[in-house]
Amino acid sequence: MAKMKATSLARLDRFARLFATRLHPQLVVSQYSKGRLDFIARLKEEIVEESHVPSDNLSRVLWGIRFRSPILNAAGMFKNGECYEIVARQGAGAYLGGTGTWNSRGGNEKHGVHLPFTPYPRSHAASNWLGLPNDGDEINSLVASGFERLAGTPVGWSVMGSPDLSGDEKLEFLIRGMKHYEAAGVDFLEMNESCPNTAHVKPQDDDMARRLRYVKERFLDERTRRIPVIVKFSNDTPVEQVPQLLDLLFELGYDGVNFGNTSTDYAARAKSIHPAERRLYEFFTRVFKGGISGRPLRESSLALAGVAADYLREGRSSQEFHVIRTGGIETLADIRDSESAGVSLNQWYTGYFENFAKHGHAVYRRLLE
Repeated sequence: MAKMKATSLARLDRFARLFATRLHPQLVVSQYSKGRLDFIARLKEEIVEESHVPSDNLSRVLWGIRFRSPILNAAGMFKNGECYEIVARQGAGAYLGGTGTWNSRGGNEKHGVHLPFTPYPRSHAASNWLGLPNDGDEINSLVASGFERLAGTPVGWSVMGSPDLSGDEKLEFLIRGMKHYEAAGVDFLEMNESCPNTAHVKPQDDDMARRLRYVKERFLDERTRRIPVIVKFSNDTPVEQVPQLLDLLFELGYDGVNFGNTSTDYAARAKSIHPAERRLYEFFTRVFKGGISGRPLRESSLALAGVAADYLREGRSSQEFHVIRTGGIETLADIRDSESAGVSLNQWYTGYFENFAKHGHAVYRRLLE
């Protein structure tokens, strides 16, 4: 019997998950954690017969790089360079691989569940506790170097210091990985400063300003070409800290900021979870913790990105600098809200899969029509 295609599986699950998520939470998490991996494996085997490139009037040029549309996938969707050609033919504004670490990582496992994940379909949200699974920067930079590029779909990579390392060793290998991606021809890098899915590191290893300065001195100041480096913060960042964070990024010569990553403010996000999914939500956030994505982050991502864009408009940055928004992006109205706020690019994750279930490989074209 032929294996069901990713497009057919997504359409079927769009309705099935409304009932499946009412089952015992442990069973739901177990099945959807396996199902997510199976879906990505099927997706990367598909051939997109038709190119779904959006209208050229949606393209924009940032840092001298042409993005064919204002939206791309968020980090975590394609850990090891899967599906570049598929995403490009779907019409994505860019492709973002990773998050990568210097060493390969198998990711989190607990109670017999590998890479725990669950959707909350009525809430247009999801939770995951993945723990940075990836094949390592040496391997994935080689994968990136082998992409057959399509015009208008530049390649970025999300990077992070490995939680398995500490101190200067952790930072040295972060720099080594960034230089591998630079040599591989990656167009931009995104430094992940906000991953909620790894064990807490020692305070002396968690000095963000020190990390950012270290990267400035050993990577930004030594770039062989002007590869932009964006810093990604959490959607739980207090709004009042945004000017201080941007001042630091301006001072050190970074090229952009992304608000933001998944949320661990479980109590606040619970208000956006549908009553029928509250038991599943409470189970996952109690047992696995991890991060929440999707619609519950819509307001916070827009507020943080908007404050950053307003501050940027005051002219405090001497270099080209852009604000990116991640969290709760589902519709064209969300993208218009971003543009009204001064946001240059959007990234989506949960919203992508929801739209893919409805529109298949025309996901970007239908979003932007």
